[in-house]
Amino acid sequence: MRRPYVIMNAAMTLDGKIATREGDSRISCPEDLDRLHRLRAEVDAIMVGAGTVLSDDPSLTVRRARGRNPLRVVVDGKARIPPTARVLDGSSRTLVVVSGRAPKRRVEELRRRGAEVMRGGEKEVDLPLLLEELGRRGVRKVLLEGGSTLNWNMLSLGLVDEVRVAVSPRIVGGERAKTLVGGRGFGKVREGIELELKGVSKVGRDLLLLYRVKSSGRV
Repeated sequence: MRRPYVIMNAAMTLDGKIATREGDSRISCPEDLDRLHRLRAEVDAIMVGAGTVLSDDPSLTVRRARGRNPLRVVVDGKARIPPTARVLDGSSRTLVVVSGRAPKRRVEELRRRGAEVMRGGEKEVDLPLLLEELGRRGVRKVLLEGGSTLNWNMLSLGLVDEVRVAVSPRIVGGERAKTLVGGRGFGKVREGIELELKGVSKVGRDLLLLYRVKSSGRV
């Protein structure tokens, strides 16, 4: 079975930060936010990591465009997201994917809030297995909205097909400010994931870059 097509989308500053050292991630201009919501309306599912929910508390719904709300998928190995998170507000279906390390009490709290909870691995979430399961559910296109650790894990496993990045004309610096892709990283530049530029356009004040991932492992 072919796994879903995965689009990684993000907004970053010119120096590659997706949030400041204090966690401020309000980087997109209004026109780019409109683009993001149109993109959300085109996909079957939105995927984020637990860190994004804990830091930004996004609703992951379509609000600035016409269209249905996609399935919300939260990769949360230890079931860390709180029951009060906006992704559990009932406005759209939510799938929380945990590992065998998730406390049963937290899992039951999430279920009481209306989330579907799926165990997708023992020590950590098995991302290829998760995409396979989404494919079985009829999900054909997934929008990956971070954060930096999940971006790294998905890219390093060859699970991303396309990257769309809106670059804001700002520089914020900060050693601890999160970058577009975190994780362990590669030791050599030649080991890095190779991209092919497919388009460049201006969206409001931002520059939108579209890339195809040449090393995608989609089968």
